[in-house]
Amino acid sequence: MLQLNDTVEPDSPSAGVALLDAEGEEVVFTPEGTGRSGGQGSLSVAASGLVRSSTVCCSPLQAITPFRVHNPTMQAKVKEYFVFRPGTIEQAVNDIRIVVMPTEDGEVQSVWLLVEIDHWNNEKERLVLITDKSLLICKYDFINLQCQQVIRVSLNAVDTVSIGEFLFPPKSLNRREGYGIRVQWDKRSRPSFMNRWNPWSTDMPYATFTEHPMANVDEKIASLCQLDNFKTQLIQAVKKAHKECPLLGRANGVLVLEQPLLIETYLGLMSFINNEAKLGYSITRGRIGF
Repeated sequence: MLQLNDTVEPDSPSAGVALLDAEGEEVVFTPEGTGRSGGQGSLSVAASGLVRSSTVCCSPLQAITPFRVHNPTMQAKVKEYFVFRPGTIEQAVNDIRIVVMPTEDGEVQSVWLLVEIDHWNNEKERLVLITDKSLLICKYDFINLQCQQVIRVSLNAVDTVSIGEFLFPPKSLNRREGYGIRVQWDKRSRPSFMNRWNPWSTDMPYATFTEHPMANVDEKIASLCQLDNFKTQLIQAVKKAHKECPLLGRANGVLVLEQPLLIETYLGLMSFINNEAKLGYSITRGRIGF
C-alpha cells in the first residue's frame, strides 16, 4: 500500500507526490522540468456514479531505490514486470492524479497493485486507488507510462463486498485456484444477458480482484499487493462514505459477505491463452517485444 500526502496543488508546476514506504519513511518525487507534456485528460460520465476517463502521461521521473529480492530466481521474474522497475509506480500514481477530482473524489488514501479478474476469467494488471469518496480502477501501460483508462466507482454506491474462493460451473473446463474480493454497486446482483456473454463488455456492476502473482516476493512489493489489507481499508472507506454522503431514496450501508465468487465460464479458451501468456500484464516478452 502506498499512502499519499496531498499537500501540493495538482495544477502547480512544481506539483509532486509524497509517498510513505512500508517502513513509514517519506519518499518525495517530482516530474523533471517545470511543465507536463500531454497531461490533458478527458472525462465521460456514465450512469450510476461510474465514470471512465483516459489520459496520456508525461516525462519519466528520477530513479529511486529498486526493490530488493534475495532469491535470484524470483529476482529474474520480478524484472520481467515493468511495474517493479525503479520509479514506475511513482510515475503511474503521479499521472493518475490528473484525473482525481478533489470535489468528487477527495484526497487519495492509498494505492494498490492488484489483478482484476473479468467475467470471462481474464487476468488484468490494475492500479487501484482508494480516495475519500471513490474507488478508482486504473488500466495503466507500465511500458509506455500511459494511463489508458480509469473507472470511477462512488464509494456510497457500493452495496456489497464479497470475499471467498473462486467458483465455476460444474462442467467448466477453465478454472482457477485461490480467493478474491468482489465489489458490487448500484444494487445489481447480475449483469444483463448480453453483457454476461460479451467477452469485451465493460458495463458490469461489479469488479473482482485477486493478488498480483509477485505479491509475496518482497516486503515492499507485498505492501502494495496484500488483498486482506486492501479489503479492510476498502470496507472502512465504504462505510465512512455511506455515513457522510448517503444516497437519497435508498437504503444505505454495505453488506460484507464471505461466499464463493462465481465466474461463469465453460470452455474458457480465450482466458486460457490470455492468462498463460500473461497478456494482461506489462512484461518483457523475449524477442517479440512491444
